[in-house]
Amino acid sequence: MTVDEKIGQLFISDWRMGAKYPNPMYKDHVVVPDESGVLDEAEVYVKLIFGEMHMPGTTTLIKERFARHTILRENATPEDLTDYLNQLQAVAEECERFVPVQAASNSRNENGEAVFGMNDAGGIFPTWPGTLGIAAAVKGAGIEVADQWAEATRRSWEACNLRKGYMYMADCMTDPRWQRSYGTFGEDTALICEIMEHILPRIQGSEEGVTADGVAMTTKHFPGGGARENGFDPHYAAGQWNVYATKGSLQKYHIPGFAAAVSKHTSSIMPYYSKPSAEKSAVQQDCQGNDIRFDPYGFAYNRVFIHDILRGQMGFNGYVNSDTGIVHNMSWGVEMLDEPERIGFAVSNSGVDLISGLFDNVFGREAYDRASNGYYETHELPDGFTPDMVTLNDECLDRAVSRTLAEMFALGMFENTYRDAKKAAEICACKEDWDNANRAHHQSVVLLKNDGILPLTAKKCAGKKVYAEAFHKSAEAGESATKALRDMLGESTLTDDYREADIAILFVTPSSGEYFSATAGYLELDICDGKEVPNVDSLCRPMAETHLETTLTGAGKIAKIASAVHANGGKVIVNINFHLAWQVGNVERHVDALTAGFETEPAATLDVLFGCFRPVGRLPFTLPRGDKVLSVDENGVCISPNDVPGYDKDAYMPDSLKDENGKAYAYRDTAGNYYELSFGLTW
Repeated sequence: MTVDEKIGQLFISDWRMGAKYPNPMYKDHVVVPDESGVLDEAEVYVKLIFGEMHMPGTTTLIKERFARHTILRENATPEDLTDYLNQLQAVAEECERFVPVQAASNSRNENGEAVFGMNDAGGIFPTWPGTLGIAAAVKGAGIEVADQWAEATRRSWEACNLRKGYMYMADCMTDPRWQRSYGTFGEDTALICEIMEHILPRIQGSEEGVTADGVAMTTKHFPGGGARENGFDPHYAAGQWNVYATKGSLQKYHIPGFAAAVSKHTSSIMPYYSKPSAEKSAVQQDCQGNDIRFDPYGFAYNRVFIHDILRGQMGFNGYVNSDTGIVHNMSWGVEMLDEPERIGFAVSNSGVDLISGLFDNVFGREAYDRASNGYYETHELPDGFTPDMVTLNDECLDRAVSRTLAEMFALGMFENTYRDAKKAAEICACKEDWDNANRAHHQSVVLLKNDGILPLTAKKCAGKKVYAEAFHKSAEAGESATKALRDMLGESTLTDDYREADIAILFVTPSSGEYFSATAGYLELDICDGKEVPNVDSLCRPMAETHLETTLTGAGKIAKIASAVHANGGKVIVNINFHLAWQVGNVERHVDALTAGFETEPAATLDVLFGCFRPVGRLPFTLPRGDKVLSVDENGVCISPNDVPGYDKDAYMPDSLKDENGKAYAYRDTAGNYYELSFGLTW
């Protein structure tokens, strides 16, 4: 291959399907279809959080820029997805050297709203609950839940020719205000390891790695994104640090999930954006017990973590795929370098093989040319950097491209290039897989509180009026969900007036913060409407200035409904959807029964409430007691350490917050139960 062909394979970025599936990232874009009508040949200028780029049509991208890695986000039918991916290969075959085009996607086999960078699509492939729900179901029903999910994932993806998944997260959830908690398997390190050990062979095809009928997995986000400084996300500057304030926390909680993935030969690993903070961390040890040097570079740029620990000590021999945007807007720790130097530093110094974000071929070529054109005879580098660290050479290019090509060969993409669209649709519609997914939704429901009203048997409901309402962050979403909930309760005797009700069934779906946007303060976990909370300063410390936060519009109405129904001698039943570890006090103390779901289908939750399915789910994380256990002092230090999971936080909490049982962190309900890891009732 030529140098430019190799450079074209260093990058992976979002791409777009044709007119049938407009991508919301490209507003006002007019598709120019190719002869097949499947590909988009229009040029587009795009400005994203990750940077700005002028992109050509699909054929130009493949033939002239030799791009072979794309990210797919559209929620296409199996037939359309297969046709699209087949057509990409047909164009690639027209090149002088045939190298397949490998499309990657975030997960598609879980329920819930598509969230950029977490799950790209849903509802087309067999659809399980969210990953937190899978963890809840595994805790209660056994690892077979994860086995079935993984096997269905492999079959559906492989059938459509979608051969690489940016999934799944081996991160241990330690600060509950981290928005990416959604997408993890919770805070139980042992459970995370067990799930990774089971799903990797079943998705990739074997215990030894990817096979010709497998799907390559990219495990993320090494060495664990959970150790957020007070929950701040590293898509923006406030979250650029990983803080390990607790001695031994890196090896005890954060590394094990990735070690499990490496032991099952995960094909790729994605480092996180953030950088380790030496100033705010206790000394941490590597896998051989040596003190780790915390170089202040984002993990994709961090040779100590990628080259020395991940490869040298943990034995990882796959390829390293950076997170999206490290060259431009999330280049934490290397902002002093220009774009070509950042590319060179990631590939040559730390050992990244595939850079996600934009198709930065021009910058890549510049990084290569600077190695030999005398550029650094007249241009100074910042202290600590040398030309060989920030430029590309043939050796590192060959290493990177060889690693990604090895995955394609192992997947059989050179020999078996195309898939049958009709067969793909049949495989994705497999009744057994959908039945297994439906059962997992039921198994994911966690019963947190029950005064005896559940299950709602026919006898208990006889002659009773039922009031139903759904609450969301937006009033519009709540109204839509309320209509759907009432439709599902069609056989009940419904009333529009909760003051007349004998039974109230309320579905609560809070939401906090906005992805890719910094909040004015800390991510709010309280279920609240118009709560006054402190702003934070540039160093993420609380300020005297405040703002109002709402995680649930109409949150105060829940108490009013409960009061009216209780005045009738009735009962109130609430289900809360958890994609974060909510503070539930504003809800729990008013209700008689409480369940937890994790992007669980409402119909499955209702089956549990009405006794069609006995609850078995268990909490995959600990619910915080309230604001006191998440408070941040004037120095920006949280009273509960950011790097320790909820089940272990009490060991570091002040005695003044502990109750008669020595517990401080976990929420304790009016029945005396602690909502901590693995808790769940049944009947």
